[in-house]
Amino acid sequence: MTRSIYIGPWRIDVDVRDRVPRVLATAEVARVAAAALDAVDGPAPASLGVILSDDVELGELNARHMGATGPTDVLSFPWLPPAAFAPGAAAPDVPRPPGSRIHLGDIVVSVERAMEHAHAGRGGQTGDVRWSPADELRLLVTHGVLHVCGFDHATPAEEGSMRGLERRLLSGGYRR
Repeated sequence: MTRSIYIGPWRIDVDVRDRVPRVLATAEVARVAAAALDAVDGPAPASLGVILSDDVELGELNARHMGATGPTDVLSFPWLPPAAFAPGAAAPDVPRPPGSRIHLGDIVVSVERAMEHAHAGRGGQTGDVRWSPADELRLLVTHGVLHVCGFDHATPAEEGSMRGLERRLLSGGYRR
């Protein structure tokens, strides 16, 4: 089931696969994604896809797109270059029908992996946090959206910047 939720300049299309348990309300998933987009001042108006799935689908996507074996917790598929999210950047000149939104990209999250990490105490940014599956899902959605918006954690400086923004978002520093 896909539900489009409009929050400010954003349309968040949340698709919850049939076989996936509900650990967070669809509206809350959209609010978390919108808060991350607000924090990075993404091009607007825009849309973002959030797919809540399971380990089977994430394993298939991980193999196909990342060349990695096994499932992962979240994958991001940005449609715009990172420069589109630079401070002061103009909205990209992407051909589209009048009145339509720029699509920023899609993220796919394994709710199964979020639940497992939360219950086993392998959650959070450090991989040693025991908290609710809903909190872990909030982190993964935030993390995925930031990747769509050009953030990465390949170097210590990038990781510090991205993780710091995640902490502020998760603590309510950018609440809608």
